[in-house]
This record gives sequence, C-alpha cells and structure tokens, in this order.
Amino acid sequence: MSINNPPVDAHGEDHHGHPDAHAHGSLKSYLIGFGLSVVLTAIPFWLVMSGAIADKSITGLIIMAFAAVQIVVHMIYFLHMNTSSEQGWTMMALIFTIVMVVIALAGSLWVMHHLVTNMMPVHNMVPPK
Repeated sequence: MSINNPPVDAHGEDHHGHPDAHAHGSLKSYLIGFGLSVVLTAIPFWLVMSGAIADKSITGLIIMAFAAVQIVVHMIYFLHMNTSSEQGWTMMALIFTIVMVVIALAGSLWVMHHLVTNMMPVHNMVPPK
C-alpha cells in the first residue's frame, strides 16, 4: 500500500444508486396508498361474496377494472413512479409491464373461457322420479 492512498473503510455505508436527492414517500403517502389498496380490494371481495351483480361477466369486468386501478395506486404510492424526465427508463419499463399484464390477463381469460366451453358439456339434468 502506498503512503499517498487514503485509508479505505471496508464497513462504511456507501449508498450507491441512492442519491440524497431521491425522494421517498412520507408516512402520509404510504398510509393513503395502503388505505386505497384496502378499499380497492374490499369492494371486489364484497361484490363477489354478496352477489350484488347477477351477471358474472360484468362482475369480472368490474373486478379487473379495480385491479387495474390498484396497480396504478401501487406504482404511484409504493414504487414512487411519475412522469418526470428523470424516470425515462422507468416509464419504458412501465409501458412494457402494462403490455405484458394485458397479454397475461387476456390470455388467461381466453384460455379459461375455452376450457369451460370445451370441457364442461351441457347435461340435460332430468330429476329422478
């Protein structure tokens, strides 16, 4: 070791990738996000458990809409995503994620629909005499 090199502390806290200017959420924003998440989970749960809407396809669409809103709430309040220019790559990742989620949800619904129509034959149920 040279005499000109400063000593290196091997156990120091260096915050690589976390500059001091990066703002994290406050307790208030986390509580707002948590409250919105609870409400956005409780309403679809209530819709299914109470049978408030008779048409199951409409109930499914409403649940998917609530899920999409909840994804946005999580991205804003917990992942701290916004439209600032500093987060350009984050926005690109967000767009990619949205496309993948839409493909996964649409594909899952398509597969489940065809499984039900192809695997569940219609039975003529005649009550026993």
